[in-house]
Amino acid sequence: MPRQRPRDRDFEFLEAMASSLLHCSDKLPFMNVETVLHMKEGLGETTMAWPFLQRRGMDTLKSLITNSAADVYLSQMPERFAVADLGCSSGPNALCLAEDIIGSIGRICCRSSRPPPEFSVLLNDLPTNDFNTIFFSLPEFTDRLKAAAKSDEWGRPMVFLSGVPGSFYGRLFPAKSVHFVCSCSSLHWLSQVPSGLLDEMNRPINKGKMYISSTSPLAVPVAYLRQFQRDFSLFLKSRAAEVFSGGRMVLAMLGRQADGYIDRRTTFLWELLSESFASLVAQGLVEEDKVDAYNVPFYAPSIGEIEEEVRREGSFRMDYVQTYEINLSSSGDARRDGRTVSMAIRAIQESMLSHHFGPEIVDALFAKYTELVTASMEREEVKSVQIGVVLTRL
Repeated sequence: MPRQRPRDRDFEFLEAMASSLLHCSDKLPFMNVETVLHMKEGLGETTMAWPFLQRRGMDTLKSLITNSAADVYLSQMPERFAVADLGCSSGPNALCLAEDIIGSIGRICCRSSRPPPEFSVLLNDLPTNDFNTIFFSLPEFTDRLKAAAKSDEWGRPMVFLSGVPGSFYGRLFPAKSVHFVCSCSSLHWLSQVPSGLLDEMNRPINKGKMYISSTSPLAVPVAYLRQFQRDFSLFLKSRAAEVFSGGRMVLAMLGRQADGYIDRRTTFLWELLSESFASLVAQGLVEEDKVDAYNVPFYAPSIGEIEEEVRREGSFRMDYVQTYEINLSSSGDARRDGRTVSMAIRAIQESMLSHHFGPEIVDALFAKYTELVTASMEREEVKSVQIGVVLTRL
């Protein structure tokens, strides 16, 4: 286990200031994240851009995920092994983690001349997720498993797959029913837009911005931190009830390496989206007040903030935590990379943007956004930061 890091300097300061700066009487236009947020349906260009970027982060953590799952299996040798993928989405990556885990355990069983366990694969996302696209891909998933089992001579596994719609900020599974949990690129999404983003006159305090920026007043990062604390604590408490003692979770989310609440690799793409909105406001296509009232339910925590919530909740031991830098400009073609990133952000954000502004502005918004992202990638490499965490149920 890595040496315990000191708490972020700004973490303690923000926490101490929170109670005096948060306002609970917010009257921003309400957005129910659980019913609004979802990946764009289907398998079109926009939809397929996000899985392409997501896979880069998943590949970085693939060995961590498969090794952790294998360790749980070897320590318990159950006849039925339950794997839950939280925030599975609906693209081609939805079954990749399950396939890798099943293959890893299958090869272990082959080497020890044991039959593989029956696998229960539990795919979770919000009720608005396009689960049908996942189910349509099941024949290919089954064929790949058969081919892998035949090649490695570990016998065809019995796999029972279920879709579990619902928010992971609450209970999803029966008590003590899951051996291994993984979640990639999901836990940076909050259960709601934080309260505390209005002043005493109910006016937005983060005007022209949709997320934490260098110009945000202190109350903005305070509000986001508090919402993350509530959500992640509830996530841990819910999983603690569901995971067997000795079971593990591997969690990957966008995060910060910087000590302060601003990490340009986390905020940069949000800043460009705010600039895109400013362009639409200047053209008279969007009302400025509507832009000021739009905030994203997103938070990129630091390692210290994650460690603190794990310590407070108390049901899990942190075995590993590490930051990884993901290069979003990896192809060397700024136009191609700019369009891929723009379409990926659109796939994630379109449902919320259409809910708040109406669908008619989305094409113009992302035309400008693609232009800005591409121009940035022509000047510099654009990167993001991902945090990988391994937790063991005590």
